[in-house]
Amino acid sequence: MKFTTTAAVLVMVGVASARPDALRMPRKTRGSAKFRREVPQEHSHEKFLTGVGAALNLNNVDQVQDPVFALLGNKAAAAGAGNVQDLDCLQQRVADQAFTNAKAAGDVEGMTNALIFRALERNTGSVGLASVLCTETAVNPEIAAIQQHQDPASEGAAALNKQIALDLAVQLASIGADPQLALQSGTFAPGEVR
Repeated sequence: MKFTTTAAVLVMVGVASARPDALRMPRKTRGSAKFRREVPQEHSHEKFLTGVGAALNLNNVDQVQDPVFALLGNKAAAAGAGNVQDLDCLQQRVADQAFTNAKAAGDVEGMTNALIFRALERNTGSVGLASVLCTETAVNPEIAAIQQHQDPASEGAAALNKQIALDLAVQLASIGADPQLALQSGTFAPGEVR
């Protein structure tokens, strides 16, 4: 069983690093829409945003307006960061508090959402620019073991994002969740660096 799980996780990582732009678009719109990076992409992970929002609101000590602010660049994130001063840590703080609340409620799905949310890529506002990592230590070791995916066009992102998916799979398994859900944290295809 251990070999099967390890093999499945390795296959997942390969799939997670595959290009998620397999959607067929009419030839005339491909160039303009396919690689453009816009804020609405953060809503592609809506089910995790919704789940984390529900868990966070059980005890929103930092008064974060909505989890989506934690996935935006710092300038946009400031508008909904509540009492969080270090905007580079907003995503981790939201995930950590949501995980704490879900754990206290015995909610494995809520903990799962928080772990996946922690691994989602943050918008940096520039293609190829990696997001700054939080230097605070998370309260929950499961959250502390994960960092956010990086812009796939940034240096070393392919290998790093594969490792993040593996780390997430390990943490998901540790709470009794399906480790294959780590695939759903994958980021977008690399944009064009200008």
